[in-house]
Amino acid sequence: MAVDFGRVLTAMVTPFGKDLAVDFQQARKLARYLVQSGSDGLVVCGTTGESPTLTKDEKIELFRVVVEEVGGQATVIAGTGSYNTAESITLTQMAEKVGVDGVMLVAPYYNKPSQDGLYEHFKAVANSTNLPVMLYNIPGRTGVNVLPATVARLAQIENIVAIKEASGSLDQVSELRRSLPDDFAIYSGDDSLTLPMMALGAKGVVSVCSHVVGLRIKEMVNAFTAGNTTLATQIHLELFPIFKTMFITTNPVPVKAALNLLGYQVGAPRLPLVEATAQEKETIKNVLASLKLI
Repeated sequence: MAVDFGRVLTAMVTPFGKDLAVDFQQARKLARYLVQSGSDGLVVCGTTGESPTLTKDEKIELFRVVVEEVGGQATVIAGTGSYNTAESITLTQMAEKVGVDGVMLVAPYYNKPSQDGLYEHFKAVANSTNLPVMLYNIPGRTGVNVLPATVARLAQIENIVAIKEASGSLDQVSELRRSLPDDFAIYSGDDSLTLPMMALGAKGVVSVCSHVVGLRIKEMVNAFTAGNTTLATQIHLELFPIFKTMFITTNPVPVKAALNLLGYQVGAPRLPLVEATAQEKETIKNVLASLKLI
């Protein structure tokens, strides 16, 4: 299955109102803004979108409004994975009916399946849909590492076409690139590792920082792809402080604070996450000011 999700994908935050209800109107505005500021695609209801605290109905409506707003201009990838295979299948099938371009499946968290369990989980969800599938490996959040050998097995399933890799290990990225077909796309799941991972054969990034510096990230990725590694490195080093600042506490707390400071009303996170502290907000404000964003 030949699929091109794009090179710069944004893991979109979910805007909430003062009552912490999903603000669907603001989600439309945010989706439009992200596409105008360099995003080739949007991942909706991923971890950055606070998926664990969203209901199934909220997720489906978010998929629907984002497809309605930017479908055709950008790829819309629905975060439909969870630690419950049957529920992941149901949500994936519902997302397909809404008209998304693909789904992202995070490794099941908390229940810590074996490598065989991971394989069977992803296979079952992929077999339930015609949509292209992006796997998501983030051991720091899930407690389990999807090993390259398991990804290589999964890559033999026709509609499993990409992975968002956030293990933090460049050796693991090298292993993935060696063992996967050339057309299987690897995306960085860490903004600060995008450039190093592209040097090892990654296609691009599923980014958090693109909410704030999307056009510059796009420039960096395009420069590297065009062979201008000097410029790509220069942009990476310029953006490095914001790459780190957006993770000074649990994502998406800092990026929501940054967007609110920039005038995009995305609200606070839902419990169990809480807003950035006064000190964290000051740090975020300083890095935005240093990049002349405020």
